This record gives sequence, C-alpha cells and structure tokens, in this order.
Amino acid sequence: MPPRISMTGNGILCRTGSRSVLLDPRAIDRNAVNFVSHAHADHLPARNGGDGGTVLASSHTREIASLRGVKLPAHAGSEDGFELVDSGHILGSRGLLFDDIFYTGDICTRDRGFLRGARIPRCKVLITECTFGLPEFRFPSIRDTTIRVNRIISELYERGVPVVLMGYQLGKAQTLTGLFGHWMPLYLHDSVLEMNALHRRLGVNLADGAGHTQAESRGLLDSRPWLMVAPVMSERSGFVREMKSRYGAVTIGFSGWAQSNRVSFGRRTDYSIPMSDHCDYAELVRLVRQSGAETVYTVHGFTAEFAQSLRDIGIEAESLERAASGGAS
Repeated sequence: MPPRISMTGNGILCRTGSRSVLLDPRAIDRNAVNFVSHAHADHLPARNGGDGGTVLASSHTREIASLRGVKLPAHAGSEDGFELVDSGHILGSRGLLFDDIFYTGDICTRDRGFLRGARIPRCKVLITECTFGLPEFRFPSIRDTTIRVNRIISELYERGVPVVLMGYQLGKAQTLTGLFGHWMPLYLHDSVLEMNALHRRLGVNLADGAGHTQAESRGLLDSRPWLMVAPVMSERSGFVREMKSRYGAVTIGFSGWAQSNRVSFGRRTDYSIPMSDHCDYAELVRLVRQSGAETVYTVHGFTAEFAQSLRDIGIEAESLERAASGGAS
C-alpha cells in the first residue's frame, strides 16, 4: 500500500502501513512518531510537549530548542527504521528518511562557513520545502559574497565607519560571525551573544566578542570603527536608530529576499546582500533529481509554482498545501 501523506493542522502526517509519522508538528502526538527538523520557531512545537510520544530530533536541536524555551519530551536521537540526515540549514538541522520517504525540512546544499551542505539520499517519495522555488532566485556563491562584503567593510573601516551585519539570530548570525569575525573589534548583539555561546559549547569554533549592552556601558563603541553582528530588525527599531544616530553605523543585511521585489524586509538596510540558509531554485531542482524520487510533494514556499516547474520537466509533483486547501496544484 502506498504511503498516505497529507498536510494537517498539526504538521505533515505520513501513514505507512500501521505507522503514523508527524513531521514538524505544532503539538506532540503520543500516538505518532514526531520529527522535529530544527530549532527555528516555525518548526518547533508551539508549546512544551506532555508525556508520551516519541520525538526524533538531533541533540543539537534539543539544546537550541531548550535555550528558546521549548523542551522536547521523550527525546530520541535515533529510532529503528528512521535515519536523520544533515540538512545543512542550521546547526542540528536534519531531514528524515524512512520507508523510502525523505522529508527535507528546511534544507541547503551549499557549504557556508562551518555548515556543510546537505547530501541528498535516494528515495521514492520526496517531501521538500521550496521557500525559494521560483527561477528568479539564484544565489551567489559564498566565496563571491565573502569577497564583496569584505570589500565593503574594508572601505567603511578606512573611513572610520562602524558596521552592523544583520541576519537571523539563529543560523545566519552564526554564519556571519564565522565568515567575518576576523574584523576587530567584534561586538555581538546580546541575543546573538547568547546563541553564539551555545554554538561554541556545542563545538562550533566562533570568534568571541562583547555583548552590545556591555560594550555601550563601557564606552567601547565610541572608539570606531568596529563590527557588530545583530539579528534582523526594522530600520525603525530603537537599536538600529541608536547605532546610526549615535555611532554613524552602516547596516548590511543578509537575506534570500535581498534582490526580490516580492517582499521589502530583505532590503531595509544600507546594503542588502543575497544570502540564504535555503536552497535556491536551481539547487532545489538538482536536489529533486539527485533524490531519484518518483513522487514529489512540495511544502513551505512557492509550492504550486515549484510543483508545476517539476511537472514541466517530467517529474510527478504536487503541492501538499494546495491539496490541503482543496485546490489543484
């Protein structure tokens, strides 16, 4: 009997024979195997789980989730018949391979600093995210990005201008620290400081720096230039306004949306650099081909559009989200 796969109000449900598997559920189900792919908030359970139910996740995901206030119950790092596959998205992120089904979670096949790109297993059924599942999304190499950003920072340092690098607090901020932490002095927004400290405890070699509150209180930011890594914030936030008005800082934002007209938040900094912890369009297509999947289900992102792109090249594909809403893909 083929697997039954559906999008529910509590994650993606896979029924294979007598087994039920929930992929990134919002609430732990005691009657299912629950898989948590990584510790970004939109993939964690919405609340701490109760007793019962097996939770599959990497040990690093459990540690990071705990820091973010989510305790994963009855944690298991492995289970017979299930293989956790490094998805290359953030520290601890995993895809899940079981019963000839591979669920990617959020995935990136590019090496980025200390993160190694995902290697794709063979499967019959592939469930893949497609956050950037349109042909317009093509990301430059990390090498080209690093050269470009180092050049910008160098030019600003020559003029005595401090720089704030902005990316998501979990994932991109650690990549930015790894790629550009050689610029001194290095400061970290307090929230990044805490997350970086956990990464170091988990074995990631990241440059250390003072938190921004301590640096300000000691007058360290008055001596310019300096580099700071901070989370993504609005240009209207008090933190960004103070960094600009008091210290004359220039902001460099990193986002997969940096060159897209579809959303504006990827371009709300002085410089906007395309960089993502997800696959771009070409990488997604390559991922599908490498999997050898006979059937592909698309989730999270441009699901209908990417499914149609796959059908156009002869691959059976369906948007799970479109199917759940009752529409055709």
